[in-house]
Amino acid sequence: MKNFARFFLLFIFLVDMNRSFAQDSTKPNVVLIFIDDMGYGDIEPFGSTKVRTPNLNAFAKEGRKFHSFYATPVCSMSRAALMTGCYNQRISIPGVLFPQSKIGLNSKETTVAEVLKTQGYVTACIGKWHLGHLPEFLPTRHGFDHFFGLPYSNDMISKRPGNPPLPLIRGEKTIETEPDQSLLTKRYTEDAIDFIKQNKSKPFFVYLPHTMVHGPMAASEAFKGKSNSGLLGDVIEEIDWSVGQVMKTIKELGLDEKTLVIFTSDNGPATGSAGPFRGKKGSNFEGGVREPCMMRWPSKIPAGTQCNQIAGNIDVLPTLAAISGAKLDPKQIIDGKDISTLMFDDKAGPVRDVHLYCTANLGNPVQAIRVGEWKLFLPASEEGSNAKKKKEKGNAAEGNMLFNLEKDPGETTNVFDKNPEIVEKLRKEARTRISEILANRRLAGGSSK
Repeated sequence: MKNFARFFLLFIFLVDMNRSFAQDSTKPNVVLIFIDDMGYGDIEPFGSTKVRTPNLNAFAKEGRKFHSFYATPVCSMSRAALMTGCYNQRISIPGVLFPQSKIGLNSKETTVAEVLKTQGYVTACIGKWHLGHLPEFLPTRHGFDHFFGLPYSNDMISKRPGNPPLPLIRGEKTIETEPDQSLLTKRYTEDAIDFIKQNKSKPFFVYLPHTMVHGPMAASEAFKGKSNSGLLGDVIEEIDWSVGQVMKTIKELGLDEKTLVIFTSDNGPATGSAGPFRGKKGSNFEGGVREPCMMRWPSKIPAGTQCNQIAGNIDVLPTLAAISGAKLDPKQIIDGKDISTLMFDDKAGPVRDVHLYCTANLGNPVQAIRVGEWKLFLPASEEGSNAKKKKEKGNAAEGNMLFNLEKDPGETTNVFDKNPEIVEKLRKEARTRISEILANRRLAGGSSK
């Protein structure tokens, strides 16, 4: 009888183990490559003729390009949206956090890494974090098992008054200060590959937010001076090499069919190309916020395809939650939507038809709104508590502009006066959305107001 009991318990254990293995085997690995300051037109798959990006060209042929994929105008606010599925205004993260900043991502917020860890993923953040540099705000406090990189932008160096030496961190410990920036892309790539190899038998999430192409730009000796487009070209071609190395590793480990790879950028170009769009980094014109984005998953995403529906980095968290089988807390409001249908189905309709163009200033939440093909820049009176002051200073020059993005993606022709009904519809939608965000705004970590 005792032997039978032991056998039965062993049988149950093996069934449970097999069930767990079967569940894990259906969960895709995820690699999220996030470039800093890369514009829509900076790489060949999105129209560049100035740089060579063979690995990204192959990526595009094997995956899907997204042509209406939105980020935000600058660094921290974009990373906040990516990590939480929320507009930065909802979680009170301003445009850029500095070495003197006392705030960061609130521990009560749920990140992509924390969502995936509920499904058994091992997680790594390798590169630029920029959501708070104090210990309580680091990636290791937000669901990442491993962190190697910079806590903020690479131009926040000790040569600038008031800044400490730029720290390179592993885990929560500074291992170097003022590291050789020409080696960052190479070191991040090697660390990502090591992590993938060490965790090849588990579902893994690798978030690879490169420091480049943010200034001061730097490329390693293997790429410096080798492009036909100056230092920017050198740096982009090294990023392309990095993508190739990651993809090569995934294929060599036999993980290609079960790995989703996403490639995109945090905001428009500081010095590069926004392609056909108006504006650059810091602007809510399309060139400042519409980013190159590609997704590749051979067993799921049709190769060589493209999507023109509205999507963006706020959609990454709910999408990865759905793909991994994770459940989100219905009590915690987020702004993103599950866009997996846009990834898998060529004929899928819009998942969300509205996009808000948020600002870096928490006092003036939204500068513009897109509903379908229409984009309206709002007058200062629509933008929040500091709107009157802003208007008096004459800084509302971008207000009262309406563009049809399907007919005029370059935002060259203001049709505001010809479409009063469209203007009123979008203004009403914007007022509703702004009021909801302000009524449900959550505090940043370290903030008391």
